[in-house]
Amino acid sequence: MTDELAPPSTDDFTLATQIAPAGDGRYVTTVPDGWQQGRGAFGGLVLGTLARAMLHAEPEADRTLRALTGEIVGPVLPGPADITVKALRRGNAVSTWEAWLAQGDEVLARASAILGRARSTDRDGTELAAPDMGPDWTSVDPAPIRPPLGPHFARMYEFRPTGSYPFAGGDRSEAAGWVRLVKPVALGAPEIIGLMDAFWPATFARELAPRPMATVAFTLELLADPATLDPTAPLFYRGSAPAVRQGFAVELRELWTAQGELVALNQQTFVIIR
Repeated sequence: MTDELAPPSTDDFTLATQIAPAGDGRYVTTVPDGWQQGRGAFGGLVLGTLARAMLHAEPEADRTLRALTGEIVGPVLPGPADITVKALRRGNAVSTWEAWLAQGDEVLARASAILGRARSTDRDGTELAAPDMGPDWTSVDPAPIRPPLGPHFARMYEFRPTGSYPFAGGDRSEAAGWVRLVKPVALGAPEIIGLMDAFWPATFARELAPRPMATVAFTLELLADPATLDPTAPLFYRGSAPAVRQGFAVELRELWTAQGELVALNQQTFVIIR
């Protein structure tokens, strides 16, 4: 990782989430134009940037990201932003970090991360059933999820849906398909956060027209080493929204390799704005 900040516009996710140390647990970043979902940058980019800052602050490289939780409390606009990182505790093998992103005097996003060394492996395994991925991804046509049919940031990703399209008026809140960055980059924890957040909300499958929604809470567990993944190969995404109450939807998300390896799990809370 370099300490060069992103230019005003870039299609490179790693560069778009770049940070530069400013001393005393502070970092600066430039939120590039073109990654918006509505007014602000999409959540995967914001939380990926916070994850990158916490990983940079951790002095031991073998303490990798295991879990991240975060909230985006206001739109993060293109332009300069400040990040503050603090170690809540560094134990013998596990570190707990917290980070805040601000523009001007306003805090707009917060995240905490668990970074830990590899430990015992005698219980390794995945009890969650792998999804039915259907035909080889090369036989699935890319979806035209681009402005004006989708948010601006969607043009940075390639989507090959195998489930319901958004606004199809279906009877279940589900989404599935292949996803990858249009511009391949070496995959790390920030890039996986972005890939997990790229797909549309599962509740869109039941809608007949676009409806404004926003993520207000985000939790991710990283279960595979991103460095072992082929950055040119898509990951398979599966998402569902098992419950909605009073305008808040709980969504469960998964990322898998084509070989059936579980890469990450994610739970989000969406607010249905209207």
